[in-house]
Amino acid sequence: MRERLAVTALTLHESASPSGELYKVSLDVREGTLIIVCGAEAFAVPDGALAATMARYGGPFDPTERVADAGVLALGATERLRHVRHLARFDVVARDFVVHESPNQEALCALATTVAGALEFVARASAGARSAPPRG
Repeated sequence: MRERLAVTALTLHESASPSGELYKVSLDVREGTLIIVCGAEAFAVPDGALAATMARYGGPFDPTERVADAGVLALGATERLRHVRHLARFDVVARDFVVHESPNQEALCALATTVAGALEFVARASAGARSAPPRG
């Protein structure tokens, strides 16, 4: 991992409302706890939720596939989450993916927007928060 790619917060998804207001979803690690930041709100991600989300929506990551690293978030001494961009041969716009790398397990890859939505839902539900405010 190149040092310049290491980040303290990993952006998973960004969208804009019709008024032009930015809504950003990112992951952060605070005092050993994975936190999802949704706009101006922050929620703890329950233990095991990231692994379960990646197992549900992800697939094996092909290390020979050409991707551009957009950031790497350390989740501990040996576990990390990578934000990568992939431009398929016939695509015009690159797609953002999240790659979860954990020791003794196959790296899993899933669309970043899918991971963002699933983790936001689980973290809000775990905190007893109402669903996200409308973004449109």
